[in-house]
Amino acid sequence: MTTLKAFRASILHFTADPAFHTGAHAWHEDGLLVINDGHVLAAGDYALLKDTLPPDTQVRDYRGKIIMPGFIDTHIHYPQTDMIASPAPGLLPWLDTYTFPTERQFNDQAHAGEVADFFVRELLRCGTTTAMVYCTVHPESVDAFFDAAEARNLRMAAGKVMMDRHCPGFLQDTAETGARESEELIHRWHNKGRNMYALTPRFAPTSTEEQMYMCGELARAYPDTYVQTHVAENTDEVAWVKSLFPEARSYLDVYDKYGLLRPRSMYAHCIWLDNEDRARMAATGAAVSMCATSNLFLGSGLFDFAAADLHKVALSLATDVGGGTSFSMLQTMNETYKVARMGGTYLPALRMFYMATLGGARSMQLDGKVGNFTAGAEADFIVLDPKATPLLERRTTRCDSLDELMFALALLGDDRAIAATYAAGVQVHQRGE
Repeated sequence: MTTLKAFRASILHFTADPAFHTGAHAWHEDGLLVINDGHVLAAGDYALLKDTLPPDTQVRDYRGKIIMPGFIDTHIHYPQTDMIASPAPGLLPWLDTYTFPTERQFNDQAHAGEVADFFVRELLRCGTTTAMVYCTVHPESVDAFFDAAEARNLRMAAGKVMMDRHCPGFLQDTAETGARESEELIHRWHNKGRNMYALTPRFAPTSTEEQMYMCGELARAYPDTYVQTHVAENTDEVAWVKSLFPEARSYLDVYDKYGLLRPRSMYAHCIWLDNEDRARMAATGAAVSMCATSNLFLGSGLFDFAAADLHKVALSLATDVGGGTSFSMLQTMNETYKVARMGGTYLPALRMFYMATLGGARSMQLDGKVGNFTAGAEADFIVLDPKATPLLERRTTRCDSLDELMFALALLGDDRAIAATYAAGVQVHQRGE
């Protein structure tokens, strides 16, 4: 039985970062995406590829729409789904008032499973097919998330939060239990199907030096796992870290001391770094997850694109729900564009879409697996509808270039612009169903 599938639409994907390379994208206005057994076989012009299909191949017709790789969200907290859009004067009081009490409930696997199922469906509704996900301190929360992801055959990274101080007792582990439970979860879930495990110290203030050391030991023992945490998000937080780790040169240096700067390490926010920090990230292969929406929501600050690009740090986009106020990567691009402009940087639409697809994949060391349509890549893709709303239709019919078209989608689009989402070649969301 053949597993060959074909999809006709305009096709867009990236081969490099448009900020540093010309010809960094492939655009086929009348294109064909051919997949076999959940992997990309070919992507190109319909006229050139149609005769390569066996005569009985059914072609799904999405003409008038755009097929591109699924979005990659490199920083998001699934337990915070139910507290999204909670008011607070800043990061630290927001954690104490809303985040920690909400996360308390995730020792109940039935509750965690219900939230995880909604969370995953919401990601797919917004066109996100891969994410780096924070669970809670409870192993049950990790099991529930990976169960939900595995049921839909999604490529997801997630991990148990490690947190042994400066948090409520009901969320506190110990250095020893945090490491032991994390290692057990690695053995249970990492590389099982499309699941990937991420070591997850919440942030430096909530881990003792002993816990940071043990996390570094796990990072060395399991080099193909991920490391995910927060750094330099908020000035009050930066000052707190300085008081807790006075010997460290910087907030980022705290993580470096314990061997947590390496390929497959993802650092969220990175607002209050200096150039030595940025150079160190580039040298170690650590990546930045930019969270424009939550940075604006919590008043944390504006990301410095020019400084990051000067050192060629790997950049990706993230919603950071629940500090972020939308699951939509299109709405995240809207906020990211404005943050960049406030800092004096102009972000073309194609670069934002790069950072939300191949840029995320490269930041996660997944180039060749997801993020574009290179032959052999896993067939995770979305169908974008430029006529999803009356305003989008009116604007996009007047666009004179690809960049203008994609800019309109980034600035005016949301979950309604996602007509369909596919994971490994199988439809996992269709708008209206």
